[in-house]
Amino acid sequence: MDRHLRPCVLAVPLLVVSSLFSRGAAPRAETADVCVYGATPGGILAAVSVRREGRSVVVVEPSRWVGGMLGAGLKPMQDCPNYAATGGLARELLRTLGSPEWDGDRLKKGALGRMSPDEVRRDFERLLETHGIPVIFEHRIAACDKRGPAIGAAVFDRAPFDALGCPVAEPEARGALRVAAGVFIDASYEGDLMARAGVSWRVGRESSAEFGEGAAGVQPPMEEAPIDPFVVPGDPESGLLKWVENDHGKAFGAADGYTQAYNYRYYTTDDPAHRIPLTPPENYDPRDFELVGRYVEFLVRTIPDEGELFGRLGRIFPGWLNSGEWNYHRESLFSMAPVGISHLYAAGDDAAKARVWKQHQDYLRGLHAFMGADPRVPEAFRRRIAATGLDGRFHPDTGGWPHQLYIRVARRLVGRYTITAHDVYNRVRIDDPIGLAQYGIDTYPARRIWFRRDGAVWVGIEGKMFVGGSRGPTDVPYPIPYRAITPREDECANLLVPVCFSASHLGYASARMEPVFMICGESAGIAAVRAIGEGVAVQRIDPAAFRRALERAGQKLAWDGPVPEKPRAGAGVAAGPLTFSSLLEHCDDDADQLVARSEWISGKPGWEWLFPVIDTDKDGRISAAEYDAFQAYKVEHPDWARKRVPHDAATP
Repeated sequence: MDRHLRPCVLAVPLLVVSSLFSRGAAPRAETADVCVYGATPGGILAAVSVRREGRSVVVVEPSRWVGGMLGAGLKPMQDCPNYAATGGLARELLRTLGSPEWDGDRLKKGALGRMSPDEVRRDFERLLETHGIPVIFEHRIAACDKRGPAIGAAVFDRAPFDALGCPVAEPEARGALRVAAGVFIDASYEGDLMARAGVSWRVGRESSAEFGEGAAGVQPPMEEAPIDPFVVPGDPESGLLKWVENDHGKAFGAADGYTQAYNYRYYTTDDPAHRIPLTPPENYDPRDFELVGRYVEFLVRTIPDEGELFGRLGRIFPGWLNSGEWNYHRESLFSMAPVGISHLYAAGDDAAKARVWKQHQDYLRGLHAFMGADPRVPEAFRRRIAATGLDGRFHPDTGGWPHQLYIRVARRLVGRYTITAHDVYNRVRIDDPIGLAQYGIDTYPARRIWFRRDGAVWVGIEGKMFVGGSRGPTDVPYPIPYRAITPREDECANLLVPVCFSASHLGYASARMEPVFMICGESAGIAAVRAIGEGVAVQRIDPAAFRRALERAGQKLAWDGPVPEKPRAGAGVAAGPLTFSSLLEHCDDDADQLVARSEWISGKPGWEWLFPVIDTDKDGRISAAEYDAFQAYKVEHPDWARKRVPHDAATP
């Protein structure tokens, strides 16, 4: 079995630096107090904080753009549900990046949809220019030259991204850049410098037992449909269609190496003045989307209302319209990005990363071609899709494609502290905070599998959840500890990791938001300067002096705002008597005495998987009879939750 299909905690062997230099060509040499890898928002704030403290810094960026996901479609305030919990430079920038429209401390209605990622990127460029911070573009980490437990220098290959904004498998020049620095900050989404430095890291999903997280590990399938996954319907020996796989057979709650889906946050238009045609990839074969066609057949057969049907088809392509840009739609068996390949990127080498990134682009191009031409798609919807292209007003230098794939999680540091669901639930006391985080446990699907139930064959996605909604299960921010961004000292004494920090799959699923990366990046820059000034390892800086420096920078280190007297209903704790009447109070938004899927998801975050279990007639609504039957089943089977999925002390 591929080792990346198992949960793993690894230390990558140090590469031999001398073998990577281009033969006969001396590498470009740079020296700075601090080297930041990745011009992501977290990396940029790390660099700015170093310069504010009077130290020299250089940023090395693999692509030719700055701003990471905030310059590629994701809006700065989209994942900041509590502006009052944000401190430091991040708090200042969230008000200005992309020129959002504010009304006091609240964004005006529709403000996010009127923002441009290109303007956000230009704002980051101006910030770097203002502070005189050099950025070396188109170089990716190749190796680290370590001297004992410290990095002496990092070596980079020159590897320009392609014309459509994707990384390439082979570099243009190996060992083209060498940067010596006192402290290194890995602010990349992948943790590649961290890995080259030889520190321990993990990918995949931990078991529910490893950290005592009830919702961890393998989950039951959701968004199921009774469609045949075999090349020849009814014949397993004919093989599986593309974009579905065999279940690995692990029990619910078990660990595995999978991780949540990635996708583009992209813009489309049907206006000929701005439309860039979405053309099929060179290797396009409509048979690759046969399973999508069978799902379309199922939707057409079971949804008689055209408006509802077109809404469901739109979840496949173009997806979910978030704030002007399209995102993955989790309430669909298929959406606008592939499922089941992100783990190949998470711990992959440069060639694997280039391949998986391009697969996401080719999948989206192929899906557009399929949904715009396959006769199983209603003609009116086909015409709508065929007229849709990329919006050339955004990302014009890459043909309308965002320059950054939304890599929600890749490697995670195994540091001196691991953020888990217990942190998200405010169950842990932290003495070394560097900032606050607040968000629900938010994961996208990890796998698409087929299975048998009651003699029928089904296909479903597995691994998605949204526990607590955007404000989190307790509606109270929680601290990020300094220990979570520092490796063990014996592994590396001068490295800080403010993006791929130390966290479990569930802990990272909450903390992985760009405002948090920005906060951690600024704090990492301040810590780097402290370590250089004190002449000690980053793990040994004076904690009291560091805290004072964070406070001077305006970082929010403890929550002093309101704390709810009791958790919100549906946030992962008991929510009153288990009666249908109490369920209606929490979930029946339209007062029709039924609970629709969307109402269940809104009122019972984290329990999305349970809806199809209770909805036995599969009409998309839970009735009193169905809910009462489920409660009776629970009485007869007190171990029902362990049979289906362990969960964090929640009562549906």
